[in-house]
Amino acid sequence: MDNALVITFVIAIVVFIIGSLLVPYIREKRRKKKRNSLEANTTKQMQLQAYERLILLVDRIALPNLIPRLGQPGFTANEMNKYIVDNIRQEFEYNITQQMYVSKDAWSAVKNLKEQNIAITSHIASLLPETATGIDLCRVLAEFLLKDKRGTLHEMVSDVLSFEAKKLM
Repeated sequence: MDNALVITFVIAIVVFIIGSLLVPYIREKRRKKKRNSLEANTTKQMQLQAYERLILLVDRIALPNLIPRLGQPGFTANEMNKYIVDNIRQEFEYNITQQMYVSKDAWSAVKNLKEQNIAITSHIASLLPETATGIDLCRVLAEFLLKDKRGTLHEMVSDVLSFEAKKLM
């Protein structure tokens, strides 16, 4: 055999071996990149859904929204207070896992809103006479919310959550 033919044959074999090793490597790199992209997109979607659920939670535990929704005739002020506080806690506990997907600050804002609403409701209920009705508690709460900026804290928390969600989009 001619030397040039042998060298060409050896080069062809080397190119074939290198190609055989590189093609699967390149394919795996592409699959991995695609998989990572899909995982990142899934994580982003889960985060957006968490922000959406927390905005809904904030709306549901906002005192101006709770009072008309939960007002029960026939309750005493203490029974109404317990009913409102239990509702806030249940709503919060139902959404507690969402903290995994949102920033620490966003979760703290939601948690603080919950605690503040419970504190306000309980404090106002404690100031009412024993004979006060649930309707009395709701009325005094509504008056308080009109006068005090803490009644609009839910709006600020919603704004924070919306801002963070928009950063993900």
